[in-house]
Amino acid sequence: MEKYKFQAKIKDGLLDKALQELNVKEDEVFTKFYEEKGGLFSGKKYTIEVVKLTDIAETGRNIILELLNALNIQSNVETKIRDKKIKYEIFSKNNSLLIGKRGHILNSIQIYVKQSLYTMLDIYIDLSIDVENYRQKQDYFLEKNAKKIGREVTLSKINIKLDPMNSYERKIVHSALQNFKYIKTESEGKEPNRCVVVKYIENKE
Repeated sequence: MEKYKFQAKIKDGLLDKALQELNVKEDEVFTKFYEEKGGLFSGKKYTIEVVKLTDIAETGRNIILELLNALNIQSNVETKIRDKKIKYEIFSKNNSLLIGKRGHILNSIQIYVKQSLYTMLDIYIDLSIDVENYRQKQDYFLEKNAKKIGREVTLSKINIKLDPMNSYERKIVHSALQNFKYIKTESEGKEPNRCVVVKYIENKE
């Protein structure tokens, strides 16, 4: 995965110069700016480091394949990129092994890939990993159940504490209920027992 660096004495226009030379659009790259102090007879210098999103996606895919090969799992990994988010879909004959109980193996793989890319780039990459649409189906049912609970709390005006969830699942619940007029969601407790509490409020304002 190649990192491209461009320097200039002024910051303005540096990004445009980098995009033009690499023939890419801003939403196709990740960038980091650095400011370097000059010496006694030289002024400041600005550096921009650019990494193509396609290169990041390919590196992430290779990390997944290396991990699965180490586990002797034959698989195929498809990559999709949309709105600067990378999605990997794994296809294999060992789906249950890759998913694990309540998806804990799949979550661990996702965390490992995210951390590996962060270590390489010092940039947070928004990515998700799925096994033949398992996560997509689980997300759908979790969101559907969250909205059902939101309606129950709205009618009963009694708070409901949900079962412990990981951060990814809690994010889905918070998002699903953010537009409910009389509902507020809060995460409580410590990992791995942190959970979402769905609360009734008279007014969100």
